[in-house]
Amino acid sequence: MDRFFEKSKYLIFIAVVSALLASMFAFLLGVVKTGFVFVELIITYGKDPIIAVHLVEIMDVFLIAIALFMFSVGTYELFISDIELPEWLVIRNLHDFMVKLGSVIILVMVVTFLKHLVEWRDPQGTFYFGIAVAVVSASLIAFSHFKSKD
Repeated sequence: MDRFFEKSKYLIFIAVVSALLASMFAFLLGVVKTGFVFVELIITYGKDPIIAVHLVEIMDVFLIAIALFMFSVGTYELFISDIELPEWLVIRNLHDFMVKLGSVIILVMVVTFLKHLVEWRDPQGTFYFGIAVAVVSASLIAFSHFKSKD
């Protein structure tokens, strides 16, 4: 039974490879969107205000790609084997993993809120969305701060 559980850790490869493929796809999508925005900038001479929204969307795509990459690398490092990474990306335990992903999640939420703010269709909805982003962000920050003191 012990050997079974030792070998079953390689099931994590499914998550690692899937997240890595999703990350590569998201990076590719970000490059394609960047190309379209670049063409739009040239055609409109940068005077179309919607370009700002598209630029924010590009940031969001790349942040999601980074989060997926961090998930892939972190999962591999936690469950399979240590790999040589920059110090800021080294994951020693599940708490480190959650804090790093939480930081990227906060960035994604803030960029998404910025997109809503730039579009500004529903002021009350945008206000409530901002409050929700602030509450979730505060929760993730508190989790990382108080848990690190244990």
